[in-house]
Amino acid sequence: MPAAVSIGLAGGVPVQAIVETATAAERAGLRALWLNETPGVDALAGLAAAAATERLLLGVGVVPLDRFPADVLAARVERAGIPPERLLLGVGSGRAPHAAALVERGVRGLRDRVGSPILVGGLGPLVRRVGAELADGLLLNWLPPDAAAAAADDARRQAAAAGRPRPHVALYARTAIDPAAHPALRAEAERYAAFPGYAANFARIGRGPLDGSILAADAAGLRAGVAAYAAAVDELVLRAITANGTPAEIGRLVDAVAATA
Repeated sequence: MPAAVSIGLAGGVPVQAIVETATAAERAGLRALWLNETPGVDALAGLAAAAATERLLLGVGVVPLDRFPADVLAARVERAGIPPERLLLGVGSGRAPHAAALVERGVRGLRDRVGSPILVGGLGPLVRRVGAELADGLLLNWLPPDAAAAAADDARRQAAAAGRPRPHVALYARTAIDPAAHPALRAEAERYAAFPGYAANFARIGRGPLDGSILAADAAGLRAGVAAYAAAVDELVLRAITANGTPAEIGRLVDAVAATA
């Protein structure tokens, strides 16, 4: 099956934009709305505002376990009050030095406290293995289609070897459909390329962040970008990048994604 299509926003966008985007995404038949968890932003609280929709899944990606251990994160999930069957809980290691061990402890701890699917965001193979063997799937980031497909294949083999169900593999792809938004996407790519963990991963796969992005100038370009990932992963999260981050700009991108999906 081709990848399901979802929309992603920065966790700090105004609540009005979150609610409007969620409503439009559900109307368009998209799978989920994802919000980034960033320092100083409670993405779970933002998702709670979008829970007034009926069917749309609500994902957070990723909550760093070095700052929010399993018990603390579970309490945040409970406070948010999102129906567990609609929440997709993405977790990662943050800046912990022993990333795989921390994520393994976190996933095991969350299993006892949270009834929602848990997806692991990881750059390296050790953390991704934890996601394949212990969690419900992976949340990948900044990968071109071939690298994403390879990571998904690895995860499926590892899960099968561990006697686990087939993992759900989702991928964030920064997406701009307006040339005026391209500078913002390029700036975001440059920022991530400067982070040591991401820089090491880009060097490992021999590709840069723009190779894992969709810079489209029109609907045809968006369709081509989405089609490139159709067989690579189970879910493609089009992380909206606009020139000014206004609700109107985000709405136009959602409308374009809806037409493509």
